[in-house]
Order: sequence, then C-alpha cells, then structure tokens
Amino acid sequence: MSRTFVLVHGSNSNSFGWAALQRELTLRGHRVVAVDLPGHGFGATFPVSYQAPQDPTGLAGSPSGMARVTAAEAVEHVIGVVRRAAELGPVTLVGHSRGGVTVTGVANEVPELLHRIVYISAWCCVDLPLPEYLAAPENASSVLHSTGGALVAEPAALGALRLNWRTADPDLLATLKTAMLAEGTDDEFRAFLNTLEPDEGLDVGDAQAKAETWGRVRRTYVRLTGDRSLPIELQDRFIEEADALTPDNPFDVHSLDSSHVGFLIHPEQAADVLAGLD
Repeated sequence: MSRTFVLVHGSNSNSFGWAALQRELTLRGHRVVAVDLPGHGFGATFPVSYQAPQDPTGLAGSPSGMARVTAAEAVEHVIGVVRRAAELGPVTLVGHSRGGVTVTGVANEVPELLHRIVYISAWCCVDLPLPEYLAAPENASSVLHSTGGALVAEPAALGALRLNWRTADPDLLATLKTAMLAEGTDDEFRAFLNTLEPDEGLDVGDAQAKAETWGRVRRTYVRLTGDRSLPIELQDRFIEEADALTPDNPFDVHSLDSSHVGFLIHPEQAADVLAGLD
C-alpha cells in the first residue's frame, strides 16, 4: 500500500534526528516526511554563548524563541503537514518521546486525515495530564531525574527549558548516555548530542486522548525495552490506559530492544515494524 509516514520528533530535537530512519523507509519505497515543530530545526534558538568557548552567564540569560511557542501551534503545524500529505494517500503519523503529545493532539482534531498513529516510546496521555505522569511511580526509574546538571537557566524566567548538550562534564555525559543511548558507542552518543537543540518549550497543552476522535484512529505502540528515559513501566501504562479507553480499538503493540534513541541510529528494526503496518 502506498502511504506517507509523517515523523514528529521529541524534546530538544528536530527533523534531522530522523534522517537514518527516513532514509531506510524511503529505500523501501515509502514516502516519508520528517517535521520540524515550531521553534525547531532551522527555526531553533542557538545563542552565540552556546558556541565554544561557552559563556555560561550569557547562555543562561539569552532570550529563547521557544518562549513564544505553544503546544497548540505545534499541533496546528503538523495538521497542516498531514493535510497536504493526505492528498497523496493514507498517512501514518509517527511520534517519538514528547512528539507523542503532538500526535495525540492531531488525532484529537483531525482523525479523518489519519490512517494510523504510531507512538515509539512516546507520551500517550489518557487518564492524566503529562505533568502528573512525570510524578507517577512508573516514571520513578527514569534516569532523566539525574540529569538536572544539564539545565543552564531557570525555566520559568526564560520561558523555556534550556539544556547544555555541549557540556564537558564527564559524569553528566555518562548519565546522559545512560538515559538516552546506553548501548551506543561514545562517538555515536556525541554525534547524537550534536543533533540536539538547547531549547524546548514549557507548554505541553491539553495532551489527553479523546475517545470520540483520537479513539477512532488505528494505533500502534512500539515499546523500547531498554529505554532509561521513558521507562518501560510507563510505556506499558500508556498502552493499558489507552486500551481501556477504547477497548474496541486497542493498540497494536511491538517491542524493540533499544534505548530511547538507539532505534534512530540503527533504524533497521524500527523500519521493519513501520513498513509492516497495514
């Protein structure tokens, strides 16, 4: 079946992070569009103080373009992409990590434009808003709780979450690697860090799934069993709550032995799953 995959990135990321998976799917004959959410990609904020040598004081105080970006704008942006893609045939909308919030918002609004939605270790909020899941026991083992050293500014004052991915702190780098790419090489990990952006928006919007719209769309969840950022226990809770919301339309569930971003660097298995969906 001819289809278009529309890929939605997670926090502090952009379309560039999908390049390897996008290439793999394209070589298998699929149309693939990787989206830059508003304030990301070439629209991202990269203060001069983020360059080398870094200026920590300047980095903490430089304004962020993400302070003006809302979750609703991200949803509307992706709806525009999906609407254009749907003119070519069925659309499979894929979200990773926080990108799942946007996928849910799109499916809440325009289920008629979507053939299927796919969450790859992504936030799929059903019973609770996202901040409450952060405090849930299923998220207690997330290694991200130990990465606060990457934060370089007060989020409320900046209006955004600003992280220094160019840190040279060996302990922090080791913790970040455990959180995101535990099975990768150090070079792969540093290459991945160099695709990230310092700023992410604070607004997560109304992220909860609606049975009457979102619940009509066929859906797949790809569990990443080695994920230390979004623990497998929380991924399974998302699946359980979603299936309880719409028991006649449960998740089609697949599992990959991957860290949070390992599948982006070695995408063959993830491409197998996506290409095999009807």
